[in-house]
Amino acid sequence: MTTVQTESLPLVFHHRSPQFSYTLTDWLQTRFQLLEPDDPNFPNLSHSVRALAVAGPSPLTAENIRQFPSLELVVCGGVGVDHVDLAECKRRGVKVTNAGDAFTADVADYAVGLLIDVWRRVSAADRFVRAGLWPVHEIFPLASKLGGKHVGIVGLGRIGFEVAKRLEAFGCEIAYNSRRKRTQVPYSYYANVSDLATNSDALIVCCASTKETYHLINKDVLTALGKNGVVINVGRGALVDEKELVKFLVQGEIGGAGLDVYENEPHVPEELFGLDNVVLSNHTAVCTPESMAALKSVVIGNLEAFFANKPLLSQIVIE
Repeated sequence: MTTVQTESLPLVFHHRSPQFSYTLTDWLQTRFQLLEPDDPNFPNLSHSVRALAVAGPSPLTAENIRQFPSLELVVCGGVGVDHVDLAECKRRGVKVTNAGDAFTADVADYAVGLLIDVWRRVSAADRFVRAGLWPVHEIFPLASKLGGKHVGIVGLGRIGFEVAKRLEAFGCEIAYNSRRKRTQVPYSYYANVSDLATNSDALIVCCASTKETYHLINKDVLTALGKNGVVINVGRGALVDEKELVKFLVQGEIGGAGLDVYENEPHVPEELFGLDNVVLSNHTAVCTPESMAALKSVVIGNLEAFFANKPLLSQIVIE
């Protein structure tokens, strides 16, 4: 955790997370003078902090927030804000911003990439060749095409909508589940995720992680998806009941999965390591130089707008 200070701006507290803390520190250093929490003057400065920057998924609890009686703004370095105690922010009247569209295109690309990899068996074929199995076993299991498949998108927000547009280009039929029906999209809407799964060949999970969406993809949904169904998760690990998903995959009760996020990161269920119908990555869908540059603009832009009494770039609505 780091605070920053300049002659012209009040303090900003930096709530560190191992994944992005160094990058965010570097960005803040270009605009502010950093003050480390172990500085002797730190206890005397917390009351002056009006803005707080959160890097990555490190939890920002009510206890953390109460350390700063003058706090007015929390700037998050990600799209999801489930790691922030929004109830405490709402109670205090603290505004919250997220990464806006900084990650949208890259995460959508990655979700489609995972789906292609699972259905076309790209990673499995790579392992087959590298293991020297091609000359020994000439026949490799058939893969599946994308065109004509029915894909259900769980969460048709910014990322979900971009995923839908990309899959339309492959000739996929798109349907979705979301908190509310979107009147200006041509896709079929299902109010119930199990109904969406029943009518889909794959589910792409990219909704917000909340108390209401915890384990949204559960045993009933996986059963409805069926033996040939595929789950892609680029949202948060807690959206999927991981134990049930592992059980279904190991027992061959669903067709495959592409996972970028997990319930207990960085720990990934070892049962998945030997499955050729599962593609795993390390919460890296957002990580490109382009998305990091866009994120820097949003984080710094929100802070500068706040201190200049201008509209924030990506303020969220706290319900």
